[in-house]
Amino acid sequence: MLARKTFIATSLALSIGFVGITQSAQAAMIGVEQLNQGATSAGDANRARILETLSRADVVAELERQGVSPEQARERIAALSDKDAALLAEKAAKAPAGGDIVGAVLLVFFVLLLTDILGLTKIFPFTRSIR
Repeated sequence: MLARKTFIATSLALSIGFVGITQSAQAAMIGVEQLNQGATSAGDANRARILETLSRADVVAELERQGVSPEQARERIAALSDKDAALLAEKAAKAPAGGDIVGAVLLVFFVLLLTDILGLTKIFPFTRSIR
């Protein structure tokens, strides 16, 4: 039992000692040009994602229905700042695609069904209250 504790203690001491050796950091100066280049490439990538969404037929139809031509939309997207392009791309990625209406209807149905069964409401005639 003592040999086992000694082995564990020795192993832990060695592993803690090696942790300090393996960790290292490297730092270097970053120029303004390199920083701006990274921000511009990220902004260009976000604009490309927005333009890809804009190329869909349903999006073009909705824009035209609201009186905006696709060319005007492309010009406005090109004029966005990098921060605004990132925000718009994030919102576009999180927006539902329109197929969630069935899920929402089913959720409401099951909530109302549960409240009917619990006796809190009486909406459906085919349920019996547990009260």
